[in-house]
Amino acid sequence: MTERLSIGDVSVDVVFKDIKNIHLSVHPPTGRIRIAAPARMKLDTIRVYAISKLDWIRKEQGKLLAQERETEREYIDRESHYLWGRRFLLRINEVDAPPSVTLLHSEILLSVRPENNPEKRAEVLSAWYRQAVRDAVKPMIPEWEKMIGVKVNQLFVQRMKTRWGSCNHAKGNIRLNTELAKKPKKCLEYILAHEMVHLLEASHNERFRRLMDQFMPQWRHHRDELNQAPLGFVEWGY
Repeated sequence: MTERLSIGDVSVDVVFKDIKNIHLSVHPPTGRIRIAAPARMKLDTIRVYAISKLDWIRKEQGKLLAQERETEREYIDRESHYLWGRRFLLRINEVDAPPSVTLLHSEILLSVRPENNPEKRAEVLSAWYRQAVRDAVKPMIPEWEKMIGVKVNQLFVQRMKTRWGSCNHAKGNIRLNTELAKKPKKCLEYILAHEMVHLLEASHNERFRRLMDQFMPQWRHHRDELNQAPLGFVEWGY
């Protein structure tokens, strides 16, 4: 069941779910506010909670609205694309062969059949970015498992609209955003560590922050670097 709360000029979508704790999130691109609440929680209780978080909500909305965003990519020659924080120029190579992507000194060579459209080019490049994240994170996981004392059961890499990563605490699964391939590798490692620490502590509470300080003392620097980087273009459905 979904309800909508109005608190002054702030509108909040409330989704009732079979969960124990209340969760507040602010979503790009416009700062849409969503609260996931336990199914039996009263709406008045949720309203009081949302009011208590208004300063934080407005701060997060301001960050989202101020963050630079990439324009929509057209997948044409000499277009800028990024890998691990570095800018490359895209070069289209039309060839009658299966599609491929090759990283050159300052270019990303995208080989596609002549009849391929921008959507197909985007699909090929997205798959390449997804594999790049997998390849980069593969040696990191055992190191962080040993350091934190947890076990990652499964890793999923996919395009995510609102998160850099997520964690299924019960199953031990980690999800990472394909877009992390465009950011510095330390940002990828920060998100991996962040989600793996959630295997110990599900909430963003004081214990979580202490654990992050213990395992990655510079995590706030990496978080800020990631949050200040331009966001990739996404077509939003709302």
